[in-house]
Amino acid sequence: MKDNRPINIDLTTFKYPLPAITSILHRISGIVIFVGVALLLYLLQLSLESAAGFDLVAAWLDNLIVKFLTWSVLAALLFHLIVGFKHLLMDLGIGETRAGGVLAAKLALLLAIIAMLAAGVWLW
Repeated sequence: MKDNRPINIDLTTFKYPLPAITSILHRISGIVIFVGVALLLYLLQLSLESAAGFDLVAAWLDNLIVKFLTWSVLAALLFHLIVGFKHLLMDLGIGETRAGGVLAAKLALLLAIIAMLAAGVWLW
């Protein structure tokens, strides 16, 4: 019996559909949230320790890198929330067709981008 399956698959050559891309990004955003919450909890703990800790956190939040990291965690949270809601709707049977999945992915991406931009305007 001859095995005609490919041995080394180059994943960069595949063209993924938009719902698959949003699903992969949903998983990545979950990882970013998991790591980012540790950073935010540390900042919260430090700010609640004393007045000096609060002043230190306030000074750090004026730093461009810390502000960007905070926005990144917030953006990942918003993306994860919106795309997760799309997944829940699909679990209920809404938008399970190919066209419905693509439309839902486009709508979720649009809403996520708007929410991320709004968070950026609020934070910066």
